[in-house]
Amino acid sequence: MVGLQYFWLSLLAVLIGLFLSLLMRFHLINPNAKVGWFQLLWPTGASGGVMTPELYLSLMTMHGTIMVFFVLSVTPQSAFGHYFLPLQIGARRMAFPLLSAFSFWFTACAFLVTMAAFFVHGGAPLSGWTAYPPLSSLGEVTGPGEGLGQTLWICGIAIFCIGATLGAINFIATTLDLREPGLRLMQLPLTCWNWLVTAILSLLGFPVLFAACMLLLLDRTAGTSFFVPGNLVVSDRVIAHQGGSPLLWQHLFWFFGHPEVYIAILPGMGLISEIISTFARKPIFGYKVMVLATFAIGFLGLLVWGHHMFTSGMSPYSSIAFSVLSMTIGVPSATKTFNWLATLWGGRIEFTTAMLFALGFVSVFVTGGLSGIFIGQPVLDLYFHDTYFVVAHFHLIMGVAAIFGIFAGTFYWFPRMFGRMLNETLGRIHFFGTFIGVYALFGPMHIVGIAGNPRRYSDFTNFTFLSPLLPLHRFMTWAAFFTAAVQVLFFANVFWTLWRGPRAVADPWSAETHEWQEVGALQ
Repeated sequence: MVGLQYFWLSLLAVLIGLFLSLLMRFHLINPNAKVGWFQLLWPTGASGGVMTPELYLSLMTMHGTIMVFFVLSVTPQSAFGHYFLPLQIGARRMAFPLLSAFSFWFTACAFLVTMAAFFVHGGAPLSGWTAYPPLSSLGEVTGPGEGLGQTLWICGIAIFCIGATLGAINFIATTLDLREPGLRLMQLPLTCWNWLVTAILSLLGFPVLFAACMLLLLDRTAGTSFFVPGNLVVSDRVIAHQGGSPLLWQHLFWFFGHPEVYIAILPGMGLISEIISTFARKPIFGYKVMVLATFAIGFLGLLVWGHHMFTSGMSPYSSIAFSVLSMTIGVPSATKTFNWLATLWGGRIEFTTAMLFALGFVSVFVTGGLSGIFIGQPVLDLYFHDTYFVVAHFHLIMGVAAIFGIFAGTFYWFPRMFGRMLNETLGRIHFFGTFIGVYALFGPMHIVGIAGNPRRYSDFTNFTFLSPLLPLHRFMTWAAFFTAAVQVLFFANVFWTLWRGPRAVADPWSAETHEWQEVGALQ
């Protein structure tokens, strides 16, 4: 039940996040367009129907927040994990059922509190999903949305951290203590290993973000100066704070923020391993190496947060250390990729929709990882950091790869979760449309980044050097709308199947893994 609750919550969240991204893309190529219903939704942010730069930034903030926290952090780990971890280890339930329920309701409450920022005076915050101080720490003086909207955002993320931490404790205890008799750790499916390492990262990362949110809240409401420097003047007003450091927030945030990349993608890696093995009709190549690579990614992921701060003025020696570690993490990632390819080699491959999305995961993961090599170099990152190059890299390596893992898991496990078979023809059309769409969207985005197109800007038409890039932005916008339109097939497939889809047999994929063995469990 908890796994399904998480699944439906994330499905609602992704619809909202997708809608916000389309509004942003529309505004980028039509910055002066008058849209009547904009004014109905945002009377102050879109007076006369024209979106203001502040409203654009608030949409960007909420899009990133919804997708990172309530989709990518929720579906692969919390939804699939709560449902399938006990089944795969032969347990009757999670170790602490009450914690499972609490973790979901904390997450649902966090979602509602965060969404409430849209409906308060000033609207949603405009500080980005990273909420950098001092923009996020001073209140309304720094702009609309930085009043109650920013406070609600901070409270929502803090509540989310509590739910994620409770869930992490539950995953670790379940994996270590509730395995069926005789099931050794090195016999666990790779999905279970990846859920375990993800839970460890969550247990180490989310409490740090929670503490940072509490300090930021104190800066906003209690006059403290954890993140607010002295002698700061905003809008001709001297800020009565001293002694704080905005860089402290960056260190705390990114200590959580980079493991968050692997919190989103590691569960997908485990699932992809299982799907590729199933539909190649071969055991996964190098099982023990895959387990070690998972732990190596988790360990190194805790040590590389500083590569998000190369432009912050850190010591060159620190930059070198973070750069070397960032390059090192590519080794276990490449190991996984080569093992997936070795599993495919010589296999009797069956191209189901789940398998197609698994192969698509490998493709976008490799593509996104290649662009990461460039921004892992301090001298190159100084140029690329505030450009669309980083946006393209981030969306491919974390967003699209994780989403492909979610699609693969949904098509693979839907018969087990709901007892019905999704339509494979619609699924294949959905895959190819999505695969083409995301490359058409994020491929050119690397190019505009190389050309120096800054991110976070709401209007490029006032910059002469950016005018040659406007045709590419129009192409990317149409690609974004095409990709979004293709997702209608997925939602139609899901809801039609729930209502009228064909009944599933006990093990429709001949996977022969533990979660498919209980015939009576199919609904």
